[in-house]
Amino acid sequence: MSENKYPIKGACQCGSVSYTLLAEPDMVVACHCKACQKLSTSAFSLTAMVDAANIVFAGEMHDWSRVADSGNISAAKFCPKCGNRLYHFNPNTPDKIKLKPTTLEDTSILNPAAHIWVSEKQDWFVIPEGTKTFAKQP
Repeated sequence: MSENKYPIKGACQCGSVSYTLLAEPDMVVACHCKACQKLSTSAFSLTAMVDAANIVFAGEMHDWSRVADSGNISAAKFCPKCGNRLYHFNPNTPDKIKLKPTTLEDTSILNPAAHIWVSEKQDWFVIPEGTKTFAKQP
């Protein structure tokens, strides 16, 4: 990832919610858990760990939450018009955002540093050699 690409704009599918990512994410991971497969309607979901101070949102968002396997609350913000999720967060640590980065205009920064929950990954998906993997949540 290169700092000279920032800021990068992003938005939900319909454009009612937009945002500006001001700095490089702390990390990008690919999650293969069954919940993320349902979320993405694909083999995995990408997540960019971002400090809340490094992202500015505009537009109305609604909340959704569930209890994660860890017992923590996994909360999400999504567009009420198109339903596109923009990010997840733990209400106990609101300064850390788990951005759904495929909503960025420039996705060239997305290169997962790790693949998590590979114990639930689709059999047909091959993780690139040399990439860190974790059977569950690290």
